[in-house]
Amino acid sequence: MSRGINTRCLHIEADEGKTEHFGSLSYPIYQTATYAHPGVGKSTGYDYSRLQNPTRSQLEKVMTELEGGVDAFALSTGMAAITLLFEIFRPGDHIISEADLYGGSIRLFDNVSKKNGLEFTFLDCSRNDPEKEIRPNTKAIYIETPTNPMMHVSDIRKMAEIAKKHGLLLIVDNTFLSPYFQNPLELGADVVIHSGTKFLGGHNDTLAGFIVTKSPEVAEKLRFLIKTTGAGLAPFDSWLLLRGIKTLGLRMEQSSKNAALLAGWLKKQKIVKNVYYPGLPEHPGHEIMKSQARGFGSMITFTVDTKEHALRILEEVRMIKYAESLGGVETLITYPTTQTHADVPEEVRLRNGITPCTLRLSVGIEDGEDLVSELKNVFSRCT
Repeated sequence: MSRGINTRCLHIEADEGKTEHFGSLSYPIYQTATYAHPGVGKSTGYDYSRLQNPTRSQLEKVMTELEGGVDAFALSTGMAAITLLFEIFRPGDHIISEADLYGGSIRLFDNVSKKNGLEFTFLDCSRNDPEKEIRPNTKAIYIETPTNPMMHVSDIRKMAEIAKKHGLLLIVDNTFLSPYFQNPLELGADVVIHSGTKFLGGHNDTLAGFIVTKSPEVAEKLRFLIKTTGAGLAPFDSWLLLRGIKTLGLRMEQSSKNAALLAGWLKKQKIVKNVYYPGLPEHPGHEIMKSQARGFGSMITFTVDTKEHALRILEEVRMIKYAESLGGVETLITYPTTQTHADVPEEVRLRNGITPCTLRLSVGIEDGEDLVSELKNVFSRCT
């Protein structure tokens, strides 16, 4: 019988019954750059920490189990993970990508990947059929679901069917829901990306990124690339991620409960024009998300009636912090226009629905009524 995800966040089954590392319940931090060899042609299994490190290896085993892959790779940031993954492609390869992506991903694709000879077609994968955009040189479909920040929901199973039919890789950024709520590999994806900085770490105290794949061929390429390019996660940061993952389920449940409360409250407010949260029954992706995920997450995007009100909200919040990032225990509010998507050309931002009136909430684990009370006070000063 398969174990529940909360158990898998705490225990690797293969390690049970062992008392290695002197019985330490907290996996040790192997803060070393290199390893002594027992003899010529002999190895302990670890040679140099750019290639492999026991603390990072343990974290990669946990992520492999949580996402149901054959291998996982822990990188220094989420962007380092995407950058490494795109090294498996060659100049002239074509990628079909979701248009509404995290601004850093768009910046990477436009300024680095295209410079390296990759071609892209961007479209709303929740509404448009990517199959119509497939070319002879198309190699992959790349999606976020839900997207950042407009919360579009793509049908992962449908995307996987299209990818498999045409021999393409399906890559899914699963940052917003984490393995606790969604497992794209089980739905047919080939590769999953995470910014581990967010929900997996969960405490706004470190940076990390992950690639998890169910393809042995892709895993072999990535294992070579990670040792060659050198962006593997450091031992102490690996330990912080191991610690954060232990409480992933508890944090995801509380934060998504709070998000549902706030989304319901926001849509009743006079100055709020739109609330984008898949947990609302009227969200166009609500039923799809119910079919492919175990929860709706804790990310909310909303628009207010004027730019002035948006800026006033950012100035007035106190307990809720005006800050970039997401997925930590504290509730954060972000202004995509000048923060996460500042480097995205204005015409692209506007086409994706990101206006000067757009705000994004990453809902934390505070008492929900305290969050509502804070926003009530802030909104009262916007009338």
